Formats: sequence, C-alpha cells, structure tokens
Amino acid sequence: MRIEQLRDSGERGEAFSFQWDGREVRAHPGESILGALLASGTRTLRHSSQQNEPRGFLCGIGACFECLVTVDGVPGQRACVTPAAPGMVVQPGGPDRERMRGETGDG
Repeated sequence: MRIEQLRDSGERGEAFSFQWDGREVRAHPGESILGALLASGTRTLRHSSQQNEPRGFLCGIGACFECLVTVDGVPGQRACVTPAAPGMVVQPGGPDRERMRGETGDG
C-alpha cells in the first residue's frame, strides 16, 4: 500500500491539523511533524544563517539537526522526532546547529 493510500484509508486514526508557517497542515495520530510536512509537499524547513541555503529532511532519526523548527514558541525542535499534535504552531527554523553545539562554520 502506498503512503498516500494509507493516509486516506482511515486506518491511521482521525486526522487533525496544525499550523505550519501560517498555513494548515493535516496530520494523523503518531505522525511526526516532518512526516506530515513531507506528505503536504513541504521540503524546506529553514535556511542556514550564513549561506541562506535550504535545510530540511536528511537523516530522519533525530541525529543531524537539519530539520530544526520552532514548536509553540520553543526553538530547536527536531521535526523528524517531534510528534505532530492538534493545534500546535510550527514555524521554520530554530537555533542554528552550530549555536546548539557551540561550533563555528555553516554546515
């Protein structure tokens, strides 16, 4: 079964929505923010601070810090491991990976 079919089959539980950068995104119980965003066609979650390069999905397991977003005003949340919840407000970006780790450079 394709992901699109599973999402619309009713087997995932009742859909809900959250806000992404001012627009409504549909999600299902147990789905990560990143999963819902990818399903909605979103690929860029933030831009790097020094080079303004797009950042988004990379590892999908919470190890790389490329999918950082701000959730309900809390920056630095990894979209790939943060469960989507009804009514949450998610904004692009968050603190840069370098600032979180105390490193320099843009990567």
